[in-house]
Amino acid sequence: MICPYIINISVLLGGIISWGLMWPLIDTRKGHWYPADLSPKSLHGLQGYKVFIAIALILGDGLYNFCKVLSQTLTSLYTQFHAKSNRIDLPVADNPSPKMKKLSFDEQRRTQLFLKDQIPTWFAVTGYVTVAAISTAILPHIFSQLKWYYVIVIYVFAPTLAFCNAYGCGLTDWSLASTYGKLAIFTIGAWAGASHGGVLAGLAACGVMMNIVSTASDLMQDFKTGYLTLASPRSMFVSQVIGTAMGCVISPSVFWLFYKAFHDLGLPDSEYPVPYAVVYRNMAILGVEGFSSLPKNCLLLCYCFFSAAILINLMKDWLGKKWGRFVPLPMAMAIPFYLGPYFAIDMCVGSLILFIWEKINKAKADAFAPAVASGLICGDGIWALPSSILALAGVNAPICMRFLSRRTNSKIDQIIGPQ
Repeated sequence: MICPYIINISVLLGGIISWGLMWPLIDTRKGHWYPADLSPKSLHGLQGYKVFIAIALILGDGLYNFCKVLSQTLTSLYTQFHAKSNRIDLPVADNPSPKMKKLSFDEQRRTQLFLKDQIPTWFAVTGYVTVAAISTAILPHIFSQLKWYYVIVIYVFAPTLAFCNAYGCGLTDWSLASTYGKLAIFTIGAWAGASHGGVLAGLAACGVMMNIVSTASDLMQDFKTGYLTLASPRSMFVSQVIGTAMGCVISPSVFWLFYKAFHDLGLPDSEYPVPYAVVYRNMAILGVEGFSSLPKNCLLLCYCFFSAAILINLMKDWLGKKWGRFVPLPMAMAIPFYLGPYFAIDMCVGSLILFIWEKINKAKADAFAPAVASGLICGDGIWALPSSILALAGVNAPICMRFLSRRTNSKIDQIIGPQ
């Protein structure tokens, strides 16, 4: 109900293409494209197609948007600097006085307050160097595969990437932190090599890079919120620091709670499958081992879907806003390729409810739909806490329900008899 219709339709379309067409067809090639006796979870079998084709879609969409945002960022920066260098403050014969856009009183007040309470540059630089020094000293002890010079390289290049992500997010409202994280996976993973723990080194480097880059775009959005609400930018920055410090304690605690409560945490068929963990791990494996580890024709399919993601984005931009909004999003299509289409139905049901609600009373739908959706999210999320406590206490559900297909149900009836 919160996501745009095109997001939910894209997720449903991805589920139909993958689980409705591709995986059943590839499963018929068992014994030809991959050994028939492999485990369903083996990356050298059908699971490999599911994971790496999804990765190809994600990388294609991410690379396109990365280049798009980066080009817009550089173009905007060039335009701003070029305008400043060619600005003429005094009118001359052939150059009249430049027309300045008159700001409203509210805008003038916001700008005055925002610029008055700036954060000293030396403070930000000192803080970054301090955090970099602490990370360089501590991270190699936590992840022995992540050498200290890998961390230094990450912190040297991270400010440039963080600036690009923050500026690009301001232009397009699209944070590409995950794309920069994938770049760190492939770069550090290949640098370390398989014999020196390249998989873990790449994943750890991805975590470091994503935290730096995403924090920059988040802080930029906080500054924008502070600018609009006449809040002090210094207070926004201090709040971000406090929140980050709290997250260093709260996030591991929440992870420990889930890890202890759910012993199958992260497994594909569990209540919390953590699908992106498998995707990122296999990206690291691909960066270290190369393409030789993929099953037959998997690389060809990856190339096709990688190219398709770029072509879909090109078509979306070429058609413009009027018709481009009907073109599906490759990133949303890629999620059910691995995770499955079950949640796509939930999301489309929410879209259907919102669509009918808008037809009945659009004003109320626009006003209350976010609140209803937030209530559903909070209710589902809050239940995870008592569920974790019950699991830690060893309490099992008194009733277990399972829904089977007609064919499976017939086989069970033949064994135990109809009930």
